[in-house]
Amino acid sequence: MDTSLVALILVILTALAFDFTNGFHDTGNAMATSIATGALRPKVAVILSAVLNLVGAFLSVEVALTVTNAVIKIQDKTGAPKAEYLANGGQALLLIVLAGLCGGVVWNLLTWLLGLPSSSSHALFGGLIGAAIAGLGVSGVNWAGDGTKLDGVVGKVILPALMSPVIAGCVAALGTWLIYRITEGVAERYKESGFRWGQIGSASLVSLAHGTNDAQKTMGVITLALLASGHWTDTTNIPLWVKFACALAIALGTYLGGWRIIRTLGKGLVEISSPQGMAAESSSAVTILASSHLGFALSTTHVATGSILGTGIGKRGAEVRWGVAGRMAVAWLTTLPAAGLVGAVMWWIGHTLGGTLGMIAVFAILAALAGYMYLHSRRAPIDHNNVNDEWEGTPTEAPVPAGVNH
Repeated sequence: MDTSLVALILVILTALAFDFTNGFHDTGNAMATSIATGALRPKVAVILSAVLNLVGAFLSVEVALTVTNAVIKIQDKTGAPKAEYLANGGQALLLIVLAGLCGGVVWNLLTWLLGLPSSSSHALFGGLIGAAIAGLGVSGVNWAGDGTKLDGVVGKVILPALMSPVIAGCVAALGTWLIYRITEGVAERYKESGFRWGQIGSASLVSLAHGTNDAQKTMGVITLALLASGHWTDTTNIPLWVKFACALAIALGTYLGGWRIIRTLGKGLVEISSPQGMAAESSSAVTILASSHLGFALSTTHVATGSILGTGIGKRGAEVRWGVAGRMAVAWLTTLPAAGLVGAVMWWIGHTLGGTLGMIAVFAILAALAGYMYLHSRRAPIDHNNVNDEWEGTPTEAPVPAGVNH
């Protein structure tokens, strides 16, 4: 088997692994508040979110082929790989993409292990930036576009990361304040039950938007790899099997829940009620949809987190755990450089060993790191049984059926 085919297979597998981590990493953006308030039972919530992610993944592929253009310079405007990266079956481009994906997967798994919501999109972009700098130099990164509009790393990644949680938080704070003002004379039990129904609709809308936006990134990466290796030539369409594979990967990841991050978003930031939950989800949906219409790339994680914090600010007397929010902010600031460092190291390892050996070594290291973090997570498992335990930093261990050993 020649090196370019091995590289293509490893890129596809790693891209689907990233899509899978994206699914379980971002489930909490839509469903954490609905789970925390009891609007939906935990397993029902993740099943609903998985179905809507699956549907959303088929709704749009408009920017899939050019999504990596936002941060690195390996494609032309049509999405086709530049000619200089097509030698030897596109091995140079495939190594950059493989290393970049590794950066995204490792950061997603590490932040999941720590229960810290962070942007999967920024993790992917950070990994690609690091790999591109290592392989092509600083000039290989699209830092600010051509200057005619907000573009590149600054316009598509950094500015939205700073602005989106603030905007979503302000919208959610105002919405929460209005809700409590309007329903001031309504009995608490009627208020809670009524807004729980509203939460189901608003959470569903966020899940659908997430599937539509995030699955495109993986579709684009896989199609780029197919173009580079000569296994696909159409720069206006995505292969049908790629759409299905990416949709299923993100839906499966969503179904498995990402309980550690759901717990942080649902219980760790604010003790949330149903009116707050609906305000947070509605704010997230409005902000995401408005940004998509205006052409801004926002992180659903940043938007959802800002919205939840905003509901704490908007409700009189609510407790906001700013220490937890601070740790999340540190993770956000660290995402690009940390994922970039992993991407650069992986590219260096693959390039140094060279050929098939280098590609396999990179994939093997990724598999070993993923296995270690999964095994480490089993020391204090979080699942649908204990995700809503009272917040004390670490939940009680999930109950184990009689006769089952750890």
